[in-house]
Amino acid sequence: MSPAHTTRAALPLPPKRLSWSLAVIVCLSAILIISSFYSLKINWSALFSDAAIKTSREFLQGFAPPDLSPSLLKKTFFAAFETLAMSALGTFLAAAAGLCLALPASGRFGIMAMRFTRLLLNVARAIPELVWASIMLIAAGLGPFAGTIALAAHTAGVLGRLFAEALENAPHHAAATLRINGAGILSSFLYATLPQALPQMLSYTLYRWENNIRAAAILGVVGAGGLGQMLKYHLSLFQMQTAATVIIAMLLLVAMVDALSFALRRWLVR
Repeated sequence: MSPAHTTRAALPLPPKRLSWSLAVIVCLSAILIISSFYSLKINWSALFSDAAIKTSREFLQGFAPPDLSPSLLKKTFFAAFETLAMSALGTFLAAAAGLCLALPASGRFGIMAMRFTRLLLNVARAIPELVWASIMLIAAGLGPFAGTIALAAHTAGVLGRLFAEALENAPHHAAATLRINGAGILSSFLYATLPQALPQMLSYTLYRWENNIRAAAILGVVGAGGLGQMLKYHLSLFQMQTAATVIIAMLLLVAMVDALSFALRRWLVR
C-alpha cells in the first residue's frame, strides 16, 4: 500500500453538517412551544395559591378512608374483571384486524390498495376511543360490548400501521430465497417474513394492551361498563370513599397488567 493511500485512509472524516430540514424542524418546534405558553395563559400563581391548596386538600381528604365493605369489594372485583376482559378482547380483535389490514398497507397488493388501506388506518386511529364508544353506545347500547368494539376500532388503526411498518422493515433475503426455490407468495410470507416480524408485532400488541387497560377504565365513564362506570356513578352521588375503592382497584389492575406485559416483552426480545 502506497504512503499516499495510507495518509488518505488515516485522515478523519469531516463532521456532518446540520441539514436545513432538521434546523427548520427544530426552529418550528421551538416557536410552537413558546407560542403555546403565551396562548394558553397559564396561571401558575393561581394553581399554587393557598386557597387552591386548601380546597384540593379538603377534596382529597373526602376519599379517606376507602370503603372496604365485602359487598363493595365483590362488586369492584367483578367490575375490574370486566375492564380486564374488555381490554384483552378489544386488543385481540384489534391485532387480528390490524394484521389483515397490514398486508395491503405494506404494499403487497399494489399501490392503490396500500393508499386506501393506510387512509382507512389513519381514520381509525385518528378517532379517539371516547368518540368510538359514543358511536357504539348508540348502535349497541350501554355495556361492555360497546367499549370492547370501541377499543378494537381505535387500536386496529394503531396496530395496523405498526404491523405494516414491521413487515416493510423485515429482511427480504429469506423470502426471496424461498421464491427462487419455487415457493409461493403465501408460503414465503408465512415461513420467512412473518416469523421475522412476529416478535416485534407481539411487543406492539402487548404495549397497546397496557394502554387499553387505562382506556377501558375511561370508557366506562360514558357508560361502557367496568370500573369506569362504577367510578362515574359513585362520584356523581359524591360517595367519595366508595369512589376511592374503585380508584385503588384501577391502580392495582393497571400495575398488574403493566408488570405482566413488561415481563412478556422482555421474554420476547431475548
